[in-house]
Amino acid sequence: MRSVAKYAEREYGYRNPMRNISMPKSESKEAEVFDKDERCRLQNYLQSNLTESNLGILLTMYSGLRIGELCALTWKDIDFKNGVVRVSKALQRVPDKSGKGKTTIAITSPKSKTSVRDIPVSAFILDILKQNEHSGYILSGTNKPVEPRTMQNRFKAVLKDCGVRSANFHLIRHTYATACIESGFDAKTVSELLGHSNVNITLNRYVHSSMEMKKKCVAGLNLVA
Repeated sequence: MRSVAKYAEREYGYRNPMRNISMPKSESKEAEVFDKDERCRLQNYLQSNLTESNLGILLTMYSGLRIGELCALTWKDIDFKNGVVRVSKALQRVPDKSGKGKTTIAITSPKSKTSVRDIPVSAFILDILKQNEHSGYILSGTNKPVEPRTMQNRFKAVLKDCGVRSANFHLIRHTYATACIESGFDAKTVSELLGHSNVNITLNRYVHSSMEMKKKCVAGLNLVA
């Protein structure tokens, strides 16, 4: 393309007016999250209304699961002895074999090899899970899974009921990751908890220090100590 422009300039005197203009570099967008008040209202509502779906949302708040991973999660994937959630599959809509543009739900491998992981969860979440343990899929309590689209609609209904702004289910994952960083987790640990394929994904998306965190860091700074 550049050689064509040079030829046009040499032969016809044409000069590209954009030749010295550089396109601005795209900046990584900081992940949006639920604030502390929204988290509190959401968690209180979920704990007071523990349906299968609400239990799944609460678990996601403390594990950072992707919606497809949550939809594929069964009670057999909860290791109560070791206190972990075992992620080894995901549920998603895929094109069917008819070739007519239709889709069907399917249990597939997770997004990447690093998405296969064990996620430790807090004792109080394990206690709630234990008290509500059934069989089959977490979100249904039966052998029939709940698909992501349905779960997304249920989540938005929950947000409306507890007075929290409407948001995509993925915002819970963003909130979990950000809360981990704010609590002092190192980026490598957060990356593994989320199942990211590269720690740089975690750094670029979630490690954005708030002014409060910056002040806390510099408070003890002494360059001559």
